[in-house]
Amino acid sequence: MQSRSTPSTRAGGRPRSTEADTAILEATRQALVDLGWTKLTLGDVATRAGVAKTTLYRRWAGKSELVVDAVAELFDELELPDSGSLATDIEGVVLQFAALLGRPETKTALMAVVAESTTDEPLRERIRASIVDRQKRLVLAGRARAQDRGELPAEPDTAAAARTADLIFDVIAGAVVHRALVSAEPVDAEWAEQFTSLVLGGLSAVSGRGPTAVPSAPDTAP
Repeated sequence: MQSRSTPSTRAGGRPRSTEADTAILEATRQALVDLGWTKLTLGDVATRAGVAKTTLYRRWAGKSELVVDAVAELFDELELPDSGSLATDIEGVVLQFAALLGRPETKTALMAVVAESTTDEPLRERIRASIVDRQKRLVLAGRARAQDRGELPAEPDTAAAARTADLIFDVIAGAVVHRALVSAEPVDAEWAEQFTSLVLGGLSAVSGRGPTAVPSAPDTAP
């Protein structure tokens, strides 16, 4: 698991306070739940966190950057379970992801920054770098484990591996976000199992062989 609270050193040489960072990011998420994007201000966050506004401005240039980092910290909590098979690994991370999206602070913060980013290209790039690209680590870890187990073949080259990783991430993240936040349908164990079967079938088709293929319908012809 990656951490957003690793101490860093400012230009003057004094390390940043990880306690202050933690308090600020927690206060940001709570302020989003209580106030929403429009009413949230750095001054309110500073008051909630018990720090001076100058402390925030030394760390973040503005509200957009602060909120993205507050959301990114939540996504860094995601971990890929090592259950012994690719299918159960995928099911586990899907359910974990859905549970994270169900938390009020995650839902409010994510929806706010995504909506704001539609007219803010730098914010969109920050979301991509801080959340999307960083969470592709889950795909890379899961694929490496599956290859070690012999469930997936190795890709022919680095470019092909990167394209496959991007596609897997887009399919899984897109489906779970849409079901949980747009359709507002439950992401339960049954759905996760069915969705995983669909993903594995696609992986099998792309790789030529793979984990367990989606079973075909029985022949009911007389």
